[in-house]
Amino acid sequence: MVKAYELRNLEKDALLKTLEDHRKELSDLAVAKVTNAAVSKIAKIKSVRKSIARILTVHNQKQKEAVRAACAGAKYIPKDLRSKKTRAMRRALSKEEKSKKTLRQHKKDIHFPRRKYAVKA
Repeated sequence: MVKAYELRNLEKDALLKTLEDHRKELSDLAVAKVTNAAVSKIAKIKSVRKSIARILTVHNQKQKEAVRAACAGAKYIPKDLRSKKTRAMRRALSKEEKSKKTLRQHKKDIHFPRRKYAVKA
């Protein structure tokens, strides 16, 4: 069983080599299962499948990280790298857009300020 933190230290080609080895091992185990081999080999199938999943996960994370680094200063970010949030949140106005006022509202605020009342305690 491979650990994810160990895989993160490997280079891309070493990672793909490990993946290839595990896939080969899985196919051998599948053949062993069909030919009624030992129970220990059949039980090993699950751990090999999980290891393949770990390797692929780390590989995909590294790829995405590399793309993020490449797009760091770009004006537009690919859609799969943008934050998901919700549809309503993505379409909502920004703080700056919310705080803007029309010229008419600005004039009204200047000429008719909010009245201040002295409250007797």
